[in-house]
Amino acid sequence: MSNPSTNQVGLANLAMYVPEKVESSKEISQKSGIPLEVVEGKMGLKQKHIAGENEHVSDMALAAAKKALRGFDPAKLDAVIYFGSQYKDYPVWSCACKLQYELGADQAFATEIMSLCASFTVALRMAKGLMLSDESMNNVLLVMASKESSLIDYTNPRVRFMYNFGDGGSAALLQKGYGRNLILETHNITAGFFNKHVKVLEGGSVSPICHTPCKNGTGLLEVINPEEMKEHLDPITFTHFKTVIDKALQKSGKTLEDLDFLAPIHFKRSLHTELLNELGLKDNQSFYLENYGHVQAADQIIALTEATDKGLLKEGDTIALLAAGTGYTWGSTILRWG
Repeated sequence: MSNPSTNQVGLANLAMYVPEKVESSKEISQKSGIPLEVVEGKMGLKQKHIAGENEHVSDMALAAAKKALRGFDPAKLDAVIYFGSQYKDYPVWSCACKLQYELGADQAFATEIMSLCASFTVALRMAKGLMLSDESMNNVLLVMASKESSLIDYTNPRVRFMYNFGDGGSAALLQKGYGRNLILETHNITAGFFNKHVKVLEGGSVSPICHTPCKNGTGLLEVINPEEMKEHLDPITFTHFKTVIDKALQKSGKTLEDLDFLAPIHFKRSLHTELLNELGLKDNQSFYLENYGHVQAADQIIALTEATDKGLLKEGDTIALLAAGTGYTWGSTILRWG
C-alpha cells in the first residue's frame, strides 16, 4: 500500500471465472452458416466459454467472488453489489442477496446495479461515490456473471452481432484508503433511443411468459428493426467511445498522451484496431478478447487479468476501461495502475 488516503479508492483484488466448456469458432461457423474466416477475422472470435446446463449465473458469480476475496474476511465487507446480467437464475430475484449470504458477508448490505454491458464502469462510479460519501463504507465487493450465450439463436440473423456472447463471471474488491490500482474518474453517455431495439420479448409485464403458450424461441434475445438500429448506431459508436475516454481522462486530470493501456469490451476486430490507432496505442497496449468473446460486463476485468498475467501492465500506467451496453450506454473509467 502506498500513500493511503480516505479520499482514494483502489482495486485491492480482481478475479475472473470462466466455465470449462468451450465453443470454437468452427462450431459457431457451423451453427450460424457464417464462414469461418468471417467469424475469426471480422468478428474476432476464436472461441468462447459456455456455461453448463446446471451452471447458473449465481454459481459463476460466487466462484469469481471467492477468488477475489482470497485472504480477505467477508465479514468485513460493507456492501456486496451485483452488476451482472439481468438474465439470472430467476427472472424476479436478488442475486446480490444470495451472494451476500453464501459468502458469509453478514455485515454487508446487498444491492444490484444494471447498465447491461456498460455496468462495470457504472458500478465503479457509483461504488466509489458511495464509499467517499459514507465514512462507514470501506470495503465493497463488485461481482457479476453472465450466461447470455443461452439467449442466442444462431439461426436468427438479426442477432448476428451478439453471436460473440460468452459466459463467465468476475469480481472486484474495492477498498477505501488502498493506495494501489486507484479508481480515478468515469464518464458515461446514454442514447436512450436504442432502448427499443434489443430485448427479450417474453417474460415481462407486456408479455408475461406464464400467461401465453410457449413458442419456439420464447425467451431468447431479439433485435427489433435491426436496419434502423444500425442506421442510427453506426455514425455515433466510434465517436461516443472516443468521447467517454477523453472525458474520463479530462476528469482525472490527464490527457490522451498519458494513456498507456486500453481494456475494452469485445467488439469486431476492425473497431478495436481503429480505436487503438485513434488513441495512439500499439497492440501490446490492449488485450483483445478473441478467446473469450463478449462476457457482458466482465470484459474489462478479464482484459486486466490477462494483461497482468502477460506482463503488459507497468507501475503507474494510466488505464482506460471501455464499455458499451445496449439501450445504449457507453462508459469509460480511468485507473492508475500499481
